[in-house]
Amino acid sequence: MENFANPRKMLFFINMQILLSFIFFTIFYRRETPASANVDLQENLLVSRVLSKEPIIVLLWTFPFGQRFPLNQCPQQFDGSDCFYTADRTLYSSAHAVVLFHRDVCTSKKQLPQTPRPSNQRWVWFNNESPSHCPNLAIMNNLINLTMSYRVDSDIFAPYGWIEKHNTTMNFTIPRKTKLAAWAISNWNPNSRRVKYYGELKKHLQVDIYGYRGLKLPRSKQLETLSTYKFYFAFENSIHVDYITEKLWDNAISSGCVPVVLGPPRENYERFIPRDSFIHVDDFSSPQELASYLLSLDKDEEKYKQYFNWRSEYYVPPQDNPWTVSYCRLCKALKEAPPYRTIASIEKWFKN
Repeated sequence: MENFANPRKMLFFINMQILLSFIFFTIFYRRETPASANVDLQENLLVSRVLSKEPIIVLLWTFPFGQRFPLNQCPQQFDGSDCFYTADRTLYSSAHAVVLFHRDVCTSKKQLPQTPRPSNQRWVWFNNESPSHCPNLAIMNNLINLTMSYRVDSDIFAPYGWIEKHNTTMNFTIPRKTKLAAWAISNWNPNSRRVKYYGELKKHLQVDIYGYRGLKLPRSKQLETLSTYKFYFAFENSIHVDYITEKLWDNAISSGCVPVVLGPPRENYERFIPRDSFIHVDDFSSPQELASYLLSLDKDEEKYKQYFNWRSEYYVPPQDNPWTVSYCRLCKALKEAPPYRTIASIEKWFKN
């Protein structure tokens, strides 16, 4: 039997017993007792610390628009094993990064953390709206260390969607089409370019309108409903560089429609999707010319099918929760972050 007359050996033995007991108790407790999400995350953090695997703590100052989603469940392609995500503000002083979702904190500096910032803690500005819908950018002056948005030149690029190459050539089955064109719109601004464009287009083409001013489109029926259309009008609410939203990725591409886009120039779209996968309104001299082209495609099945040729090489990865994917991109970025620096003006960069 080991001789524990030496006090150091005795202390070491006791500490090891406590450590092992804590770990086994935590594992047993989590298997037997369904804990709340926050308690579960706290236990994960404690276990990580006990095992001397200090995680990168990422504090979500708010859930975007109040839409809660599971934390610490990153998809495999976004390894978040070195990071611990939490919305518990009591961990502010321990957080390595604090994510500030612009629309949730932009009305007043009082919505930002009021406690003095710990040394080298990074504040991450997260935004998924266009500059036209981002008020009070100036309140972020000299506060932000990293940017995260749909802009390619962000520190953390968080697009609305993207395509990836298939491992092998795949055959894509075009959904059965029984209708011509659809457009879902909730923000109907009669002075916007997209509403004015539609006003001319409808004189020459039948378009089914969904949303506030049209037919109902339950989210549970969105893919099923839109997939019956040959064309979907992915018209953005404002025109800005890289601002290509779920209107393209979810409503059009994921539904198996050919996107007809109104947004940044064609060259901008071609940074993200093949040039023969969509139709841009700028390629036509007028809405009437666009309508004539769509009607001709409707009568030419082989030519219409060519807009799906790209799907033999590429696919759109499914996203169970877009917010989860965006935040999971943070972990790798924080591990590879540039030297600590503060951005003088988010507004100057974002509105250029």
